[in-house]
Amino acid sequence: MLSPELGHYALALACVLAFAQAVVPLIGASTRDIRLLTLAPALALGQLLALLVSFLCLINAAVTDDFSVQNIVANSAVSKPLLYKITGVWGNHEGSVLLWILILGICGAAVAAFGRNLPGILRARVIAVLGIIAAGFELFCLTTSNPFARVWPAPMDGQGMNPLLQDPGLAFHPPILYTGYVGFAVPFAFAIAALIEGRVDAAWGRWVRPWAVAAWCFLTCGIALGSWWSYYVLGWGGYWFWDPVENASLIPWLTGTALIHSATVVEKRESLKIWTVLLAIATFSFSLSGTFLVRSGILNSVHAFANDPARGIFILALLALVIGGSLALFACRAPALTSGGFFAPVSREGALVLNNIFLCSICAVVVTGTMYPPFMSLLFDRTISVGKPFFDATTIPLALPLFIFMGIGPMLPWKRAQLWPVIQRLWITLILTGLAFAISLWGVAGVFPALSCGAAVWVILTSITDVTERIRLFRMPLSGSLQRARGLPRSVFGTALAHAGVGISVLGLAVMSQAQHKITEITPGTTQHLAGYDWTLEKVEQAPGPNYTAMTATVKVSRNGHLVAMMHPSRRSFNAQHQTTTEVSIHTNLLADLYCVLGDQHGTDANPTYVLRLHYNPLAPWMWLGALIMAVGGILSLSDRRIRVGAPRRAQSAARTVTSP
Repeated sequence: MLSPELGHYALALACVLAFAQAVVPLIGASTRDIRLLTLAPALALGQLLALLVSFLCLINAAVTDDFSVQNIVANSAVSKPLLYKITGVWGNHEGSVLLWILILGICGAAVAAFGRNLPGILRARVIAVLGIIAAGFELFCLTTSNPFARVWPAPMDGQGMNPLLQDPGLAFHPPILYTGYVGFAVPFAFAIAALIEGRVDAAWGRWVRPWAVAAWCFLTCGIALGSWWSYYVLGWGGYWFWDPVENASLIPWLTGTALIHSATVVEKRESLKIWTVLLAIATFSFSLSGTFLVRSGILNSVHAFANDPARGIFILALLALVIGGSLALFACRAPALTSGGFFAPVSREGALVLNNIFLCSICAVVVTGTMYPPFMSLLFDRTISVGKPFFDATTIPLALPLFIFMGIGPMLPWKRAQLWPVIQRLWITLILTGLAFAISLWGVAGVFPALSCGAAVWVILTSITDVTERIRLFRMPLSGSLQRARGLPRSVFGTALAHAGVGISVLGLAVMSQAQHKITEITPGTTQHLAGYDWTLEKVEQAPGPNYTAMTATVKVSRNGHLVAMMHPSRRSFNAQHQTTTEVSIHTNLLADLYCVLGDQHGTDANPTYVLRLHYNPLAPWMWLGALIMAVGGILSLSDRRIRVGAPRRAQSAARTVTSP
């Protein structure tokens, strides 16, 4: 039976196995004991099995309404729908930490199962580093955030879940986002293993890159889902508010993107070794720091799960151990890493270095804007707000040159290149980009949005041009171009798709800045006008829900006398939590969103008035479409066996000291 006690014992067993996983492989690697090395995969798989049992026990307690468990009392109720009883398991502090640990266990088991082509010592050390991290977080879960803590006497019903989190998006956003966060633990473990061994080569770059790309895909999807959740659940009409917890996910995404590109240079040219190792450490360190910020009580956010500084002290100590220890190891061992081949400033390597510089500069700006207010409050007891104007004014000037080099970089050869031949191949793209910028200046208000539109078009067109140049489209018979396309690595198409996705998202962001909105208070039967549309409030009705009562409006939207959409925004009142939420109504044609929010009721029952917030958001869907295309590009790259499996034969044989078990 999946009882809470079994879940607690399974979690404790996982912690013991994690400590063994952290110690035994390191001893085996230092003594070259093949028996101890062989234990590493078994310990990782055993830990994952124990964590699965523990997590299933917590889900069972939620589904069966076991209100003798404190976590279930605080976050569930009998009337809560089954879907949200399950997803609510990770919609709170204790459950989210357990999910975080479970995903880390999956990563360790994945290295054990799919790392058979790795040198035995390297795989053992990677698994050991993952075991150290898992042991720390499992100890944190057992001592300060036990999801199976009992309460007595058990109440008849629970307090229910935060209504804002009772949304289908919650079923996907946290697990996908956490997989992105935790997935970067694998490149981190590879970096630590390389520092211990004192060697980074092309094989190491090839082994690291698939794990980094996979984590990046999950983090991209997780951030996009969180942005979409903010857009249609919060009802504020926006998609990104530079919230500190939002920034906590953006920061590792930026350094993770830099890591993917620098790992490519390590693989192809055996250059940027020290920088790539540092990026692997920094990316996972930022992921851990985001965990600390959300759960320490330092940040106040609609996304934050906990406000218990005592838990933050434990995580801060864990951060000091993991991040401080890894940076200390880096300081001691990095000088021993030999430098690779040299390259000219004008080359693909040079473009990737510039790519890294701009990505890390944007990251530094976001870190500064996010951490400056809490540090000012802590050190000088001054309250400072850093918001959208600061981030827009500081990140956009850094992003624009980044987009320029994104377009040029893939078309430059390795080691040494000349810029003029590349420009000659891009002359049509340059003309079309200039035309797009001119149109943007005419149709978009503001210089930065117009420049962003031009840069977005440039990135999209150069991605297309890169592929067409490789297959010599229009320069040879179509059959020959198709034959060349079939011979291209999938990673080429994946890179082009990912870059085009960035351009599509940026174009959506830039045009979305021209959105129009209107707040009005009207009676049923009244019509308002916005962006060429007629918005008529037809009626407002009361309707019961599973664990709430809803006030739903019917809004008719027409244009030039033709019906466009019937929209039904609503407000839900959750009696158990004494909280009201908005349910946004969105109608889209993929070129623009009509967005309607129902506000408060005023007046008398006989003659009521209602507040409506109306929005016209041009190209809003493109922001999330671009993110999806980015992730598809990453997945397509992973499907290339040359990227996903194996390593250069020469480098692989040189690196293999002990045969993989």
